[in-house]
Amino acid sequence: MTALRSSLHLPARLAFTARRLGLAWARIFYLGAVVLVLMLSPSTYSRGTRGRLARHLVQSTAPILLGFTLLAALLAVVITRIVVVTAESYGLTRYALEMVIRVLVLELIPLTAALFVAMRATIPSGTQLALLRQSGHLQALTERGADPVRMELLPRVIAGLYASVTLAALSCVVALVMAYLGVYGFTLAGLPGYTRMFGHVFTPQITLVFALRTLLFGMAISLIPMASGLYESRVPGRAQQPASEMGGLARMFAVLLLIEVLSLMSNYYY
Repeated sequence: MTALRSSLHLPARLAFTARRLGLAWARIFYLGAVVLVLMLSPSTYSRGTRGRLARHLVQSTAPILLGFTLLAALLAVVITRIVVVTAESYGLTRYALEMVIRVLVLELIPLTAALFVAMRATIPSGTQLALLRQSGHLQALTERGADPVRMELLPRVIAGLYASVTLAALSCVVALVMAYLGVYGFTLAGLPGYTRMFGHVFTPQITLVFALRTLLFGMAISLIPMASGLYESRVPGRAQQPASEMGGLARMFAVLLLIEVLSLMSNYYY
């Protein structure tokens, strides 16, 4: 009897889940369009907004910049050593450094930087936004004639995007330097060949895809947690935790995976 009752309610549950997922994605796309318009609008950067934005930029980037840069340097040294030793054993030494650049700089570091910023900055910011909504702060801003999206959400999104791009750019430079030192040591003798190989890897198409992927990673890890914090309801008895926090994380990881797959197809299949 219980199984029959469950089967009767299954279509309703599926319809409810599909409607909820559709609403969540529609809110993300709508909020993304609003944020993009506000980011490109000069009126957004008033004196009060600039101060709030600068504070969020520092809070999102400064505490994690040094730690992630050191992590990227250590990762570059370890991966370079592994790849070089493996390539030497197969007689493929001349391809080792190019493989390091492709795997480490093109693929690993931008994704790792985005995930690092998400865990340390944007997901906690999304939770803070949810707490502001639950406490009535966003509603109070609306009643005073202020825009909650412009005042509270936009600085957090821009700060997350800035932190992701900054960490990825700085860590890629550090990784390139450490990869060169790991292969050639403290000498300039290998610099001409290294720059020639770098130009061979970073063609205009790959550079464009790399830049777009880094920006899209930053937008995804900044926007989706904020959308969850702004819209999602909370679990009864858990005033400080959104009801679909795991659903928001799943959507964020799904978008990151989709961006990564599309970038790989653009780089190696076309």
